[in-house]
Amino acid sequence: MALTLKQLTYFVALAEARSFGVAAAKVHISQPALSLQIKELELNLGTLLVERLPRDIRLTRAGQTLLERARAVLSDLRDLEHAVRLQQGLTGRLSLGVIPTVAPYLLPQALSRIRARDLTLDIRIREAQTAVLVEALAAGQLDAAVMSLPLERGGLVAEPLFEDRFVLAGSETRLSRFAGGAPRPKEVPQDHLLLLDEGHCLADQALEVCGLNARPGPMDMGASSLATLTGLVAQGFGLTLLPEIALTAETAAAPQLCLRRFAGPEPARTLALVRRETSEAAWVSDLAALLREAGEDLISHARGAGRL
Repeated sequence: MALTLKQLTYFVALAEARSFGVAAAKVHISQPALSLQIKELELNLGTLLVERLPRDIRLTRAGQTLLERARAVLSDLRDLEHAVRLQQGLTGRLSLGVIPTVAPYLLPQALSRIRARDLTLDIRIREAQTAVLVEALAAGQLDAAVMSLPLERGGLVAEPLFEDRFVLAGSETRLSRFAGGAPRPKEVPQDHLLLLDEGHCLADQALEVCGLNARPGPMDMGASSLATLTGLVAQGFGLTLLPEIALTAETAAAPQLCLRRFAGPEPARTLALVRRETSEAAWVSDLAALLREAGEDLISHARGAGRL
């Protein structure tokens, strides 16, 4: 009997879960049924794939080789399904990833535009940090993701959407030291700078913009969201960098927040729509256009709001 795609799916689930029980629940079959499928897979290939330990499993060398190839095969299969599903453009089901410093600001604007275009589109959103989204893209679990450039992994293609500039945010008292003119990023006191938790690309970008090689000392609180950072700095707990797309929402939530633009050239990030090289590209331009329109509207509103 030849090996099947179902067996490959079960094997990948087992390798990732490292538990027959957890893997069986993930693929919605019983544990004995999963065990039988893995044994049949081993029999078909004529080699042991999994070392069964009392509370764990370990892949053999053959199992490790199969895992790599199985992931590639299943990813190609998902690409094929997506290509057929999206061949008429932005229709069917769309799985979209978005980084946390973009999702709460861009998605409300973008999704309303996408829905207006096609109410039948089934949109699945995953909000996660860049590293998680990149892995999900590579594994075929997402069709595309909105993240900040540059990309650090091969096999992915990025379509730039728009430039998102950074501004300095804090209380009026904290920002009064810059009353004489627009500050330069490297003039921001290191011990006043608050950043997001490690793993957020915006935190790394803020460090780079301010010319820092490591996270600041006593003032660094490692917030998990921009909303948390905004609330802290609005109350005088240091300074932070906010992207323009967040300004409308965050200044509405914290009216006492003060902002200063940096001296030119203003620091910025480039947001892009990222997909796999092997995925069908026919629908990408439609989605990118809607995301770009939503982002540019947010930035235009932020620049015209009179807070800067």
